[in-house]
Amino acid sequence: MQHLDHDRLVFLALGESDAEDGETTHLDSCPHCRGELATLQHVAGLGADTQGLADLPAPPEHVWQGIVTEIGAAERLPSLPAARRATASPDGADPASPAGPTTPAGPARRARRRWPRWATTAVTAVAAAAVAVVGTAVVLGGPAADPEPGPEVLASAPLAAFGGTPKDAAGDARVLADGQLHLHVANLPAVPGYYEVWLINPTNMKMFSIGVLRAASGDVLLPLPPNVDLQAYSVVDVSAERYDNEPAHSGDSLLRGTLTG
Repeated sequence: MQHLDHDRLVFLALGESDAEDGETTHLDSCPHCRGELATLQHVAGLGADTQGLADLPAPPEHVWQGIVTEIGAAERLPSLPAARRATASPDGADPASPAGPTTPAGPARRARRRWPRWATTAVTAVAAAAVAVVGTAVVLGGPAADPEPGPEVLASAPLAAFGGTPKDAAGDARVLADGQLHLHVANLPAVPGYYEVWLINPTNMKMFSIGVLRAASGDVLLPLPPNVDLQAYSVVDVSAERYDNEPAHSGDSLLRGTLTG
């Protein structure tokens, strides 16, 4: 039994095209191809499920070495001379051949659309790298560009558990030059309502809300009011709030920290 091409299974797993009637019949009767397709669909699903992840770790060195090896092997393959490429007919036949140009049909036409094996291997290696580092971008054919520097950090504060909050709750806050507060929290206790973020003036305890958190752990960017005086409103506070239509601070602070910088 002749199995389906690996690169064709990749396209089917990614949803780039639908299976033709003959392919569907083959998959129904071939456990080998059906299992390979299921594996590729699982890999594609892992990539789709991790689109929102950030702060990714650097990929292992052996992953990059494997990709570089595959690219190098591809570059060493012989290619069609430039003169023959220039005179080749649109259907890919070579007019210089003794048989003259021919029109491919049936299996021959399909075979001409196949990816070279090295290209399929390289794509598979890149896909494996993407799953391993959950979305790390790979630039082929040259050195990786340096990432764009993020906004300057103007001030920062470690956030510690406050009052009766469990001691494993923690976080940090960073005031960015683009006018936003980057907040990271971890292990906040479960609350019946939601979490709210405040800036407090420790001298007179005046305060104002700058936004809410949707989860007990994670990151959020909150816009700061224009021209906010961070020398005066220097305390970052995360509170537990209820859905009670009361805009004032509940008095139940979970995390606090003082901005410096």
